[in-house]
Amino acid sequence: MKTRKMTRRLSLVLLALTLLGLLMLSGCTAAATPMVWVDAETHETVTLPSGQTVETEKDQDGKDKLDDRTGEKLYYVTNEDGSHRYVFQIVDVSQLSDEVRMGVFDYVKLPFSYLLSWLYNITGNYGIALILFAVIVKLILFPTSAMSKKSMMKMSRLTPKVKALEAKFGDDKQAYQQAVNQLYREEGAGGCGGCLWALLPMLLLIPLYYIIREPISWLMFHGDVTPRTVAEIQNVFILAKHNAANGLAIGQLNVTGFYWQMEALPHIDVVRNQLAAISPEIITMNTRMLGVELATVPHLMFWNYFSLNGVWNSIGQFLLPLLSGGINLLSMWISQRMNNKVIVNEKGEQDVEMAKKSGQNNLAMTLMMPLFSIYIGFIAPAGLSLYWFLQGALGIIQDVFLTKHYKRVYDEEDAIKQQKAAEQAAIEAERERLRAQRRAENPDGMVGSASKKKLQQREKNEQAAKEAAYLASKVTEAEREAEQQAEAARLEGERPFRRGRNYDPNRYKNNKE
Repeated sequence: MKTRKMTRRLSLVLLALTLLGLLMLSGCTAAATPMVWVDAETHETVTLPSGQTVETEKDQDGKDKLDDRTGEKLYYVTNEDGSHRYVFQIVDVSQLSDEVRMGVFDYVKLPFSYLLSWLYNITGNYGIALILFAVIVKLILFPTSAMSKKSMMKMSRLTPKVKALEAKFGDDKQAYQQAVNQLYREEGAGGCGGCLWALLPMLLLIPLYYIIREPISWLMFHGDVTPRTVAEIQNVFILAKHNAANGLAIGQLNVTGFYWQMEALPHIDVVRNQLAAISPEIITMNTRMLGVELATVPHLMFWNYFSLNGVWNSIGQFLLPLLSGGINLLSMWISQRMNNKVIVNEKGEQDVEMAKKSGQNNLAMTLMMPLFSIYIGFIAPAGLSLYWFLQGALGIIQDVFLTKHYKRVYDEEDAIKQQKAAEQAAIEAERERLRAQRRAENPDGMVGSASKKKLQQREKNEQAAKEAAYLASKVTEAEREAEQQAEAARLEGERPFRRGRNYDPNRYKNNKE
C-alpha cells in the first residue's frame, strides 16, 4: 500500500512539475520587469508629481478607450494647465544588471541553443529547424524514455498480483508490504522507477522550451547577453510599436508579453538600424512555414484577423493548438491501450478486467494534459504548438516501438515462466502419484527407517492376528464335525431303507472284542 501511494504521489509530483513548467511558459510566473513611463511624443521619461497617477482615457460609455492601431489602452497624465499628455511604458534599463549570469539550467540550454541555431543556418526556415530539432531531442532522450517505459510496463504487469496480495492480507499492512517488496524483488521491478525515469526528461524539456521562447537571447546570443542589453532590444520594439509610421502590423505586436522575443522576429527588418547599434548579432529570421507565421499568437476568433494576418495564416494558426491537443490526446490514449496489453494475471494471461480499471483511473490525466496544451497553444506563439505537436507525434511512434519491443521481451519471459510452471506441475503430479502408490502398498505407513518399538508392535499385532485366525479355524472345524455327526444320526433314524440286507450295527464292536 505504501509503495502504491508513493507511486501515485510521484505521479502527481510529475504532473505538477509539468503544469508548473507550462505555467512558466505561459508567463503566469514571470518575474516583474521594472518599467518607467515615457512621453508618447518625445519619448522622454515622465516624472510624476507626488500624489499624481496615470489615468486611462474613457469613451462615452465610461469604458477604457483603446488605440485603434495598437489595440492598447490610452494612458495619460494631466498637466498643470489641465491638458492631457499621453504616455506609455518602456523597460527601465537603469535598474537591470549589465553582467551575464548563467544558472544551472542555462548550461543545459547552451548546447541545445547551438543545435537549433545550427539547424536554422542549414535550413533557413525556423519551422523546418524546429521539426529537425524535435526529432534530434527525441533521439537524445530516447534512452531515458526507454527506461521509463520499461519500468512502467513492468509495474503494469504486476498490478493484478499486487491486487491479489492486497485481498489476501487484508488489514495486515505490514505483511502486505513485505509481500509486495518481495514480489518486486523477484520480478526486478521498482515501485518508483517509472516516475523517476519520466522525471529526468521533464527536467530537460522545460529548458528546451525556453530556447524556443527566447530566440533572441539563445539563438542569436547563445545566452551570452546581459539583462540590460535584452531590455534595450525590447525598448527598440516598444518605441517602434508606438511609432505610427511603422504601420498596423507592428502596432499589434505584443512587446511586453512573455513571448515578446518570438513575436518580434518577423519585425526585425523594421528596426534593423536601431538594433545594429546595440549588437551585430541580431539577424533576420524566416519564421513562416507553409504560409503560417510561427512567431505570433493564434487567435480564438481567427476570422476577425483575416484582413490583418491573411486568411490561411489565421486559419493555420488556429488549427495548430487544436492539432497539438489532439495529437497529445491520441498519444496518451495509445500509450494507455498499449500498456493495458501487458497487464497479465499470475498465470501470464492478459487481465482484461484489471486493464479496464487502470484505464478508468488514468482518465483524468489523459484528458487534462491535452486540454492544457490547447490552452497554452492560444496564449503562446504558434511555434510552440508546432513543437508540441511534433513531440506528440514522435511520442506515438516511440511508444508503439517500445511497447512492442518490451512486450516481446516480457512475452518470452512469460513463456519461460509458463513452461517452468508446467514442468513444476508435472513434477508435483508425479510425486503425488508415487505417494498414492506407497499408501496403497503400505497402508500402515511403515517405512524402512521405522523405529524398533514400532517393528515390535507390528510383529505383536501380526502374531495376535494369526492366533485369532487359528482359533477361528478350530471353532469352525469342530462345528463342522458336529454337523456331520448330527447329519449321520439323522440319516440313521430317518432312512432305514438304505441299509443293506447284511447290515449289522455291531459288526465292528464284535471284531474289537
